[in-house]
Amino acid sequence: MNIVVLQGSLSSAPESRDLPSGDRLVTYEVTTRAEGQPADSVPVVWFDAPARSADLGAGTEVVVTGRVRRRFFQAGGARSSRTEVVAASVIPARQRKRVAGAIDAAVAALAEHPEG
Repeated sequence: MNIVVLQGSLSSAPESRDLPSGDRLVTYEVTTRAEGQPADSVPVVWFDAPARSADLGAGTEVVVTGRVRRRFFQAGGARSSRTEVVAASVIPARQRKRVAGAIDAAVAALAEHPEG
């Protein structure tokens, strides 16, 4: 089972674009800090995100639920890859009830597939 729950702050404002498929894609850079450890920057993408998803500002503390993926692509004639979180939700951390609901949904998905 591939489930991620990530909490951190947006290191920059989200970027939004419309894909040729008609889907809306919003990208985020979420910075996380574990006590005594250096900060990590985690790229997050959200396909078909709601309109309000791009309204968050840099520095906003968020909770992300989703899954990890590694995608491969050609860049400058070489094969490259990028590991990122594909979001199911991106919620401001101050919205505790919505955060709890998103985490409950992730835990429920784990319970549906206990063998992994």
